[in-house]
Amino acid sequence: MSTLKAYRIFEEDGKVASRFVDMKLDELDAGDVVIKVAYSSVNFKDALAATGAGKIIRRFPCNGGIDLSGTVEKSKDPRFKPGDQVIATSYDIGVSRDGGYGEYSRVPADWVVPMPTGLDLYSSMVLGTAGFTAGLAVVRMEHEGLKPANGPVIVTGATGGVGSVAVDILSACGYHVVALTGKEAETGYLEKLGAAEVMLRSSLELSKIRPLGRETWAGAVDNLGGDVLSWIASTMKVGGTLASIGLAASHEFRTTVMPFILRGVSLVGIDSVNAVMDVRKQVWQRLATDLKPRHLDAMGSTVEFTELPGVFDRLLKSQIKGRTVVKIGA
Repeated sequence: MSTLKAYRIFEEDGKVASRFVDMKLDELDAGDVVIKVAYSSVNFKDALAATGAGKIIRRFPCNGGIDLSGTVEKSKDPRFKPGDQVIATSYDIGVSRDGGYGEYSRVPADWVVPMPTGLDLYSSMVLGTAGFTAGLAVVRMEHEGLKPANGPVIVTGATGGVGSVAVDILSACGYHVVALTGKEAETGYLEKLGAAEVMLRSSLELSKIRPLGRETWAGAVDNLGGDVLSWIASTMKVGGTLASIGLAASHEFRTTVMPFILRGVSLVGIDSVNAVMDVRKQVWQRLATDLKPRHLDAMGSTVEFTELPGVFDRLLKSQIKGRTVVKIGA
């Protein structure tokens, strides 16, 4: 453990550059728990950070990877002991503190989640931040009163990480899930995950969004933002719940107050980064039990650590479906 391999992100001549480096453990950020990383994953945020396509990194240099699973090597905190399997995602991991793209990581104990029974080092990273976000959305929507009997639920960006997990979870819970995608070729994949219907984004007339359209959706999980989110808001059923998760299409949202005051629609913002630990543990526990996706094998693919750089561009170009797990020390 004298040295470790890491994928580190730098700022050089005003531009972002990332590459593999050898580091000493003492060069990692300080923390209570040293974790031997088994797996990480590649999220949209990771690709933006590593390529500089988005202003994600808040401190250079920084090891990338907002997710990790692994085994505790050392711990100054009595809640964790060597050999414990754990998960660490979100907070400042991979953004302003060294993340999961390293053979070891050192993080604050308050950011570490014990591995729940029902998941393991690999399956927890097929889920990762994307799965946690989807699970958090379902929990929040349930809290707002969403039930299968209320009507159909639409999931946008359905072939992505969050979308794939959301389709699987919601269909397993008995919802009539409509998967919205721009990838007609992935219809079979979405149906395998449980989508009752697959709707193509090209079929939408987004240039003529009315303040209130035909009532259609009891629930929605939106990964896109922009005009698609605006259209969904206008077509929600009375008492419907709309979970806003991402901005893959746009950060803008043009609507009126009408869906909210005339139909009682709830717009729920899903922030996986700052979720408090009690909520985090609750969602992970449910992802290991009643909300555990049935098709993790279908939505997960694995790359070796050395193959990591080749994934980022393909993810940003929407050439990857589901979740990409990075095998680091397993």
